[in-house]
Amino acid sequence: MTSDSPRVAMLSVHTSPLAQPGTGDAGGMNVYITELSAALARRGAQVEIFTRRTSSAQPDVVEVADGILVRHITAGPFEGLDKTDLPGQLCYFSAGVLRTEAARHAGWYDVVHSHYWLSGQAGWLAADRWNVPLVHAMHTMARVKNLTLAPGDTPEPMGRIIGEEQVVTEADALIANTPAEAADLISEYQADPAKVHVVTPGVDLETFRPAGPGGLTRSAERIGLGLPPEGKVIVFAGRVQPLKAPDVLVRALGVLADHGEDVPTLVIVGGASGRPTAVRELEALAYQVGVSENVVFRPAVPREDLARWFRAADLVAVPSRSESFGLVAVEAQACGTPVVAADVGGLRTAVADGVSGVLVGDHDPHRWAKVFSELLHDDVRRSALARGALEVASRFSWDTTAEETLAVYSRAARR
Repeated sequence: MTSDSPRVAMLSVHTSPLAQPGTGDAGGMNVYITELSAALARRGAQVEIFTRRTSSAQPDVVEVADGILVRHITAGPFEGLDKTDLPGQLCYFSAGVLRTEAARHAGWYDVVHSHYWLSGQAGWLAADRWNVPLVHAMHTMARVKNLTLAPGDTPEPMGRIIGEEQVVTEADALIANTPAEAADLISEYQADPAKVHVVTPGVDLETFRPAGPGGLTRSAERIGLGLPPEGKVIVFAGRVQPLKAPDVLVRALGVLADHGEDVPTLVIVGGASGRPTAVRELEALAYQVGVSENVVFRPAVPREDLARWFRAADLVAVPSRSESFGLVAVEAQACGTPVVAADVGGLRTAVADGVSGVLVGDHDPHRWAKVFSELLHDDVRRSALARGALEVASRFSWDTTAEETLAVYSRAARR
């Protein structure tokens, strides 16, 4: 394998990189695959991303950019399936991947790079058939998620845990986003430490940038987004589901209201995931705690518009109960906005506590309310955190991520 120009079979079974992040199963992993593929292609790699077809209107192949193709593989009904139904379609999906390679000359692909355990199962078969290395990124792990479940949330099933264990065993290399994720792979899944490589994701600093000379002011951004130009604004961006814990933010606003404090506007940018009623349930919670007028719901938006929301905010909140990295936190910081995040997983790498934001030790709404109150009343401290946010975000680069990923490919091939 040529180290700087491999042909990469990138597998993302359950969600397409063409999908809008923030709804359904689309999230940070979609952004990761898209941005990493682009950075690899800039270095001469040819990347073909295999994903499950979810509509009859989707073409077989989409050329995203020079060196990047998305291949839609038919595996089960186009609609009506969620992630829990997909293990039964992996054989069908794997067959589609193998047929694609069979139409090429032997040895076409140099490496299989799979994302999430479902893709790892299909990638394991493809890599074995083609006699190439399997490089796998977990993104989330069932054992870790089950340790930090939201109240009333459903644990990940044993079938997923077994599937993850198999992929960890069979992969030639495992990419972890942070040292914390690497430690979880080794402690929870008994991964061979020699196969675990920490490669930190990057951030698109052209899209996610602060208001510069000639750019809109925060007030102007707010007016353009339909918000009042004055007052304090907190933004949450992501899928509305228990794992991402937006309910903690709504309850924190309720605590502020109960204490007679000024209640900021909380903007929820994203759609339901898991339960179709998730947004309505959050609206009902806002009504129950008396802050309906302070909570604004907006659908998931393209990346350029998401940057506008971040620039319009005084704070961006990331209260996830589990997070392998926390791409939203880095993107918000790149816009010069301080982040208040849960002190879990990869968020400890994404956010520099006391420098670019504040890490909160638990999910107690009273503690979150206290942090919000202190920061929103302290303009000097927020300004200092905003400067720190820009400095911290500048450390993350997709080009660096691609270089380190290529190095992992080469090490995996030598195994």
